[in-house]
Amino acid sequence: MSVSAPDIAFARELFSALGEITHRRMMGGATLYCDGAIFACLDSQGRIYLRASGDLARRMAAEGAAQFSYDRKSDGKTLTMGYWTLPSAALDDPDAACDWAGQALSEGG
Repeated sequence: MSVSAPDIAFARELFSALGEITHRRMMGGATLYCDGAIFACLDSQGRIYLRASGDLARRMAAEGAAQFSYDRKSDGKTLTMGYWTLPSAALDDPDAACDWAGQALSEGG
């Protein structure tokens, strides 16, 4: 299963106030770029994850964000990456979504 074109279009529109939003499909999902800088990804279910670490990741977790994880096929070990779901309140609020994404861009992940 791969991320759908409508999910990509939704994410691009949600973050459009940031600048030029482009994407690249990969591994069933897609990466999102703002003016050429990666800041987010979408999984195959269309969930939006922002690149975050340190204080930003802690603040996102406090807002209910979940860290991207997957089970490695070779040994079943669960691995995580430095991407966190966009807090759900921001999914319906482009200003809030762009604020979180702007922090991800300025932090550099």
